[in-house]
Amino acid sequence: MRRAIDSGVGRIIVTGTDLASSESALALCAGFAPHLYCTVGVHPHDSASVLAGWLDRLEKLAGNHAVVAIGETGLDFNRNYSPQPMQRDVFEAQLALAARLQLPVFVHDRDSNGAVADALTRHRTSLRDVVVHCFTGDEADLRRYLDLGCHIGITGWVCDERRGSPLKQLVPQIPDDRLLIETDAPFLLPRTMSPRPKSRRNEPAYLIWVARTVAQARGQTVEIVSEITQTNARRVFALD
Repeated sequence: MRRAIDSGVGRIIVTGTDLASSESALALCAGFAPHLYCTVGVHPHDSASVLAGWLDRLEKLAGNHAVVAIGETGLDFNRNYSPQPMQRDVFEAQLALAARLQLPVFVHDRDSNGAVADALTRHRTSLRDVVVHCFTGDEADLRRYLDLGCHIGITGWVCDERRGSPLKQLVPQIPDDRLLIETDAPFLLPRTMSPRPKSRRNEPAYLIWVARTVAQARGQTVEIVSEITQTNARRVFALD
């Protein structure tokens, strides 16, 4: 937390991926207010593990003042850790919950072939806001999400010279008022870091490396990227 604050990261959103981690995220927020907020949700990988009453438990968690979004939820047809029909059911249920509670939805999409966007299209008029977390899609995916009024989260994937080049070319197409930057910590340590930490563990303090790469790709200063993404995050998640 101290390293994050010293690096200029004033607010952090911790992501819940199942009921247990959502509860842990809430507990963490209680100890670090007002710097921490969280999401609560069930990741597509964990869809098969939900038990009866899971949605009611999730709704109860979402009533806490530290909760700023429903998610991480969505579809992952790349690994299929949960059967696709179950992923779809759990995703649809969380979209309906986000609409009912008027909380933003924090969305995961990996190789869904448009199924995530299809679901969002069905619910979009009822949803307060949508963040496509860790976007790694192609230009058609980006265009469709922007047409749906979604915000686009860019992580350290854009800093990866091996697989992030296509994303880096798309970053300039994201309007200023739709751009967000993320770490996805503890994953996706920015490969542009120099010197690189001995540990592969990413953390919020390293967000500046994402901001630098995004700024370079967009032909903007780091200060401008920092300002617009902080403004967007405060608006989307109703921080402070």
